Amino acid sequence: MKKIFTYLAIILGVIVLDQLSKGYLLYLLTGGVPVFGGAWDLVPVPYLMDQVTNFFNVVFTWNPGASFSLFRGLGEAAPIVIVIFTGAIVGFIGHYLFCRACPYERVPLALIMGGAIGNLIDRVRFGAVIDFLDFHIGGIHWPAFNVADTCIAVGVGLYILNWYLNRRRCMAACQTKGDK
Repeated sequence: MKKIFTYLAIILGVIVLDQLSKGYLLYLLTGGVPVFGGAWDLVPVPYLMDQVTNFFNVVFTWNPGASFSLFRGLGEAAPIVIVIFTGAIVGFIGHYLFCRACPYERVPLALIMGGAIGNLIDRVRFGAVIDFLDFHIGGIHWPAFNVADTCIAVGVGLYILNWYLNRRRCMAACQTKGDK
C-alpha cells in the first residue's frame, strides 16, 4: 500500500509541476489564470516570451492536435476524439500500473500517466495544450513542448531502457538454468 502512494505522488507531482508552469505563463500573458476558455480567445499565438540562449526560447503556443499532428483531419471533432482517446489511454496505464506492472515498470508508467493527465487537463480546459519550451539550431526549431511532454518522453525512455535491461537479465538467467 505504501508503494501505491509513492506512484500516486509521482503522478500528482508531474501534474502539479506541469499545471503550475503553464499557469504561470498564462498569468504573465493575461494577468490572471483563466479556468476555462477557448485557447485562441485567451492568448494569440505564437508569442515569443524570452530568448534564453542561442538555442532555447520560451514561447507561448497552443497545440490543438495530438503528437505529430495526429487527428488533424478530424476538424472540429478532433478535440473530443483526443480527450476520449487520451482518457482511455490514461485508464489503461492506470490499471496496468496499479494491478499488473512489474516493479521496474512503475516509475516510468507513473511519469507517463502524470504527463498524459497534465495535457488532458489543458485539452478539457482550453481545447488545446499549452506548449512553451522551444529548442532550435539556427532557424530549425524542434516543435515546442511542455513539462508534461518531457515527463512522457522520459517515462517512455526509462520504460524501454528498463525493459531492455530486464529482458537481457531474464534471458541470461534462462540460459544459465539450461546449462545446468
